Amino acid sequence: MEAQVILVNEKDEVTGVMEKMEAHRKGLLHRAFSVFILNDAGEMLLHQRALDKYHSGGLWTNACCSHPLPGETVAQAAHRRLFEEMGFDCPLSEVFQFTYRTDFENGLIEHEYDHVLMGIYNGTINPNPQEVNDYRFIPVETITRLLQEQPAQFTSWFKLAFPKLIEHLGK
Repeated sequence: MEAQVILVNEKDEVTGVMEKMEAHRKGLLHRAFSVFILNDAGEMLLHQRALDKYHSGGLWTNACCSHPLPGETVAQAAHRRLFEEMGFDCPLSEVFQFTYRTDFENGLIEHEYDHVLMGIYNGTINPNPQEVNDYRFIPVETITRLLQEQPAQFTSWFKLAFPKLIEHLGK
């Protein structure tokens, strides 16, 4: 069975479920999450998406992103995918949500109600090569500079979520 996503309205209220790729072809709003990981040095874990991902392959982004499955909470899904993609798990807390829409050159559309979660981790990372081409912890100031100098190297959702997270951390 193909993976399904949870369709939602602008208030994150469930309106149905749909096969993931169909939702991305139609551009329907669905629930998603983005996990940001910092270490004790204040550096952020970024990963370069696998080159053959269905969109945004080779671009740099936060620790992991995905969609909860029907019947799964955002927190359950975030822990599951963090382990599946990066090979570790850690305590996470949800810090904010936002909605975005990005149209990709291949005709797919990300239209997501994105729950942003954050955690602190200093241990071993064992990334899944089907998901991750490369990874590294980078100082937040360096990420800010790279986003200004090389924005095309980052995923669309990262470019939106990162400044919101930095604003949240500053409060």
